[in-house]
Amino acid sequence: MQDTSSREAAVAREAGRGKETVLEQAGGVKGVVYSALPALVFVVANGVGGLKVGILAALLVAGGIAAQRLVRRESIQPALGGVFGVAVAAGVSWYTGSAKDFFLIGIWASLAGAVAFVVSVVVRWPLAGLIWNATTGRGVVWRADGRSRLYYDIATLVLAVIFGARFAVQQYLYQADEVGSLGFAKIAMGYPLLALGVLVVAWAARASDKRLKVAGLLPAKRT
Repeated sequence: MQDTSSREAAVAREAGRGKETVLEQAGGVKGVVYSALPALVFVVANGVGGLKVGILAALLVAGGIAAQRLVRRESIQPALGGVFGVAVAAGVSWYTGSAKDFFLIGIWASLAGAVAFVVSVVVRWPLAGLIWNATTGRGVVWRADGRSRLYYDIATLVLAVIFGARFAVQQYLYQADEVGSLGFAKIAMGYPLLALGVLVVAWAARASDKRLKVAGLLPAKRT
């Protein structure tokens, strides 16, 4: 019996090692820092050498980050996403001839995110609950408990506020032609605010799990 328990514990540990956290999927702390570099480089290079120099510098930095991760045999998925995002933003800015348009897609994506979060609460399918439980493989059992839905409603609305604040601030700076401030706002209101949102979602998930275990809708942890 003891050998069987030891083998089961070992299997559980191995399974736990295979699951990546959200931070690990983003490339760790280094990946988060790297994701901010192209926008920062764009702002600086645009101020020094103009729009074409800013676009080229941002693309080179994004490509360089992807190449470095490839050489080190690290996951390049976050870097490839960054290269694609920078390329699209650079293409829009190149087409319009305006440096501030480098941030245009991100601004409107924030508004779309805020609207999607609010609508999901209105239709009683809060996105925080859907996304969290889909990634943890628990499906939609949480919807059977009204209090659990309330927890995820709160978390979803917090995310809506975060995305809405991003849109409001950056749209104001966009209208004011403050390219440098736009770059700062994009970085400052990016992962730091998203980390706050994730903490609230984690709180909702923990509170929901406690209720679902008491109700017998989730298996209790073995001790």
